[in-house]
Amino acid sequence: EAQLVESGGGMVQPGGSLRLSCVASGFTFSSFTMRWYRQAPGKERDLVATISSVGGSTAYADSVKGRFTISRDKNTMFLQMNSLKPEDTAVYYCNAAGTGWRGQGTQVTVSS
Repeated sequence: EAQLVESGGGMVQPGGSLRLSCVASGFTFSSFTMRWYRQAPGKERDLVATISSVGGSTAYADSVKGRFTISRDKNTMFLQMNSLKPEDTAVYYCNAAGTGWRGQGTQVTVSS
C-alpha cells in the first residue's frame, strides 16, 4: 500500500525558513514525478512545486520561485522554504503525480 507522510511544518515569522519532508513507502518512489501542493483555509488546492522522477527537472509556482527549492533523495522528497510570507500559510501535501496518493499534510503558519 502506497503511503506518504509529510512533516516539518510549524509556525514561523515572516522571513523565516522551514524544511518540509515527505517520506514515501509502498511504491517505487524513483519511478514517479512528485509534487508539493498547498491548501489555505477557504481556498483551492494549489500546486507549489514539481520534481521529475530522477530529480533532474523541477518547476515552481510563480508565487514561490526563488524562495522554495524542491529536492528528492532515496525515498524522501523535500521542500526548502525560505523568505516565508504570511500568504504561504497553508497545509502542505505531497503527491505522486498521476495518483491519488497523498499524506495527511503538514501545517505551515507564517505570522508575526
